[in-house]
Amino acid sequence: MTGPLAGIRVLDLSRLLPGPFCSMLLADYGADVLKVEDTAAGDYMRWAPPRYDGVEPSAASAFFLALNRGKRSIRLNLKHEQGREVLLRLAREYDVLLESFRPGVLDRLGVGYERLRQENRGLVYCAITGYGQTGPDRDRPGHDLNYLARGGLLGLNGPRGGPPVPPAVQIADLGGGAMMAAFGILAALHERTRTGEGQLVDVSMTRGAQSWLVMVAAGFFADGFVPRRGELDLAGGLPCYRPYPCADGWVALAALEPKFWEALCAGLGRDDLRERQMDPTVAAELEAIFAARTRAQWAAFEAEHNCCVEPVLELDEALARSPEAIVQMDQPGAAAPVRVLGPPVGFSRTPGDGTRPAPPLGADTDAVLAELGYGADAVAALKAGGAVAGPGGPAGTSFLG
Repeated sequence: MTGPLAGIRVLDLSRLLPGPFCSMLLADYGADVLKVEDTAAGDYMRWAPPRYDGVEPSAASAFFLALNRGKRSIRLNLKHEQGREVLLRLAREYDVLLESFRPGVLDRLGVGYERLRQENRGLVYCAITGYGQTGPDRDRPGHDLNYLARGGLLGLNGPRGGPPVPPAVQIADLGGGAMMAAFGILAALHERTRTGEGQLVDVSMTRGAQSWLVMVAAGFFADGFVPRRGELDLAGGLPCYRPYPCADGWVALAALEPKFWEALCAGLGRDDLRERQMDPTVAAELEAIFAARTRAQWAAFEAEHNCCVEPVLELDEALARSPEAIVQMDQPGAAAPVRVLGPPVGFSRTPGDGTRPAPPLGADTDAVLAELGYGADAVAALKAGGAVAGPGGPAGTSFLG
């Protein structure tokens, strides 16, 4: 690998979305990511629909392929003493361990942070949880919607007077968990270059997502204002910054700066609206104006007047307009290349690579054990005793049922 993270080795014990998205970013940009899965069904996401025909069943989920490209897979039974010994040996050789179990799970198994740092004081150990490693909520179960509810984001999302509206993507999982974990890991690795010491990176998805309220919270701290749904300036409160229905769909108006609002008014021939940019009563007039034209007509209008009006695209339309964001993987067994969203950040010298396929369950068990110095007989004994498993796995079912 030649990406900017080439030479960094990551043990990924996480499942589902937050951890795998984090380690996918690291893998895309050059890190060697080893996915450590159990000896049963492995990462539950492997078995989730939709699925690709013809691909190895243990790696056929479209979700799994998109989140786990460029990684390797080993199957370990961490409830088995010899399986734990394999993990300890791996920890000596790797820079990062990423996990998303509830707090204390790996400690109870004897392979938590304090035990692993005895093997490798330079290990960066990153734990993604719903509510963090400490505090009264550490053991609460939850999912993305719960974290958004507890963190204050969900209550602000939706129209004035209407119900809270779940976002289209998992903000807490991705923004509060995966992205914060990637940042925390890289920051800890950088600090390690000065001290030689690793550390525990504690990522709370609730706190991470709550940090996105930085400007909203600043207003509250300054004057005590508690906003309600639809009242935030940039979430429906300002008529110059909100979606409007048009003749065949929706458009998004974001004429926040006066120059853009003035360009809109000039293009419409409505000088009478210039002084009403922040007047909430102007929204009704704008609704009538936008309803009179199609999305294509508004796109042409924007091209001429540059006033921050954009059509609200459906997913297929958005992807068709951004082919540079899509990469193709030659996934073994697939009848055709698999398309996924590629690495999001560009580098001038060391770009990311999102084209490497995702691993079948346990595909690299034997190779990784050989790298650790286990001979063929020792590997066979580990398998026979249930400490590890090779390729394959059950025809598992989706965690969604």
